[in-house]
Amino acid sequence: MSNQDFAKLSAVVRGEDLQGKGASRRLRKQNQVPAIIYGADKEPLSVSLRYNELIKSLETEAFFSHILTINVEDHGEEEVVIKALQRHPSKNTPMHADFQRIVRGQAMHIVVPVHYIGADDAPGHKKGGVFVSNATELEITAIPSKIPEFLSVDVSKMEVGDSIHLLDIKLPEGVAIRELEVAEPFNRTVATMQAPTLEAVEPVEPEENEEAAGTRTPDADDDEARKLQAQDDTHDAPKSDD
Repeated sequence: MSNQDFAKLSAVVRGEDLQGKGASRRLRKQNQVPAIIYGADKEPLSVSLRYNELIKSLETEAFFSHILTINVEDHGEEEVVIKALQRHPSKNTPMHADFQRIVRGQAMHIVVPVHYIGADDAPGHKKGGVFVSNATELEITAIPSKIPEFLSVDVSKMEVGDSIHLLDIKLPEGVAIRELEVAEPFNRTVATMQAPTLEAVEPVEPEENEEAAGTRTPDADDDEARKLQAQDDTHDAPKSDD
């Protein structure tokens, strides 16, 4: 697959007889994936995609943040972005896809991956710190031509205890993080360099059981036992005939 082949899909329109759960199962048995195309003030369009073609496209991360072209048989081309993908719970194979039409020049919301660059080179990592990311993707707002394949976050200078927040991310021109566009934005943490966890080693105390070591010190009970034994010996001694 060439660099841009992942962004091109073929589809056929699904009639009413090919809609619904039963029909969707039949389509999947025929190596097709049911999908819907909606938005741009047009009627939703139910289609089916070629399973193998979709599987190949899903192998490319940029598929999820790229403008896609779906060539619908006897209908024409649709420029879309993927908005939802339903997968089989155990097989992880695609079961249904939702695509939103784009309007050139009109801002839209889309989720893009986040790449953290330079974690292994960070001073904190070299001192034993552990890099932890709290966001692998973020929803952004941008016009279609400005949508990046991913957001890049430089973490190469992080020290132990440092953290990176949403406002620290350098965004491409024309791109905004949707979480920060609300009335009361929360500048949440997206990455930290945590201190290494050290296991406490408990000191080994010396053996205090002196009896086991053969050095038991006599106590008052021992003295009393010896006195009683002495009395018994006296009583048991044979009396003299004198």
